[in-house]
Amino acid sequence: MCGKLFVMSTSPPASLRERKKQRTRQALIDTALAKFTEQGFDGTTLDELCEAVEVSKTTFFRYFGGKEDVALAPVEDMWTAFVADLGAREPGSRSLIEVLQESLLSALSGMPGEDWAQRLLLSRRIAAGMPSIDAHGKHFCERTTNEAVDVLRARFGLSDEVDLRARLAMDLVIAAFHRALELWLQRADSHTREELADCVREVFAAVPGVLEVSVDSA
Repeated sequence: MCGKLFVMSTSPPASLRERKKQRTRQALIDTALAKFTEQGFDGTTLDELCEAVEVSKTTFFRYFGGKEDVALAPVEDMWTAFVADLGAREPGSRSLIEVLQESLLSALSGMPGEDWAQRLLLSRRIAAGMPSIDAHGKHFCERTTNEAVDVLRARFGLSDEVDLRARLAMDLVIAAFHRALELWLQRADSHTREELADCVREVFAAVPGVLEVSVDSA
């Protein structure tokens, strides 16, 4: 999530130039995921990836910071949409966790259908056991938390006293999504976007009872 996010209430139709950029970015993601799956993450060079999509390295770096970035693009796109949705929400009488959950489910529903779900599935399988991707993901989560808290402070007027609780709430949301993702990946049959949303709801439904769990002494 590099750079600032600009949230608009309405979006004009994308220009021809913008649509071309979107197609190039998507081609890089799809080609990268396919090659990482077939040849391994370390076995695929950036030169090879750029050659397959017929773009220069300069063009690649306009869209991504490196191979780790493109490998995690499906989930990073969702979290980018989450922060944008959060910035467009109106203050109300809901709890912070409820607002964050609503934005997460909204961002998830806005991902492009089953194509996105399959890209996410490939991405998670590629990332398994790859320290460099794991490190990149942790850094991205930290940036996402910082941006989300900044948006909450600006949009909902949170005071400095609430800042710690807002960060803890974001940590909880990210942890809940990771657990939902694990449940989704463990499914033996299909892996759809709607099924992932169901896993997210299941995990969030368990959140209120977390602080009530007691551990009896032996």
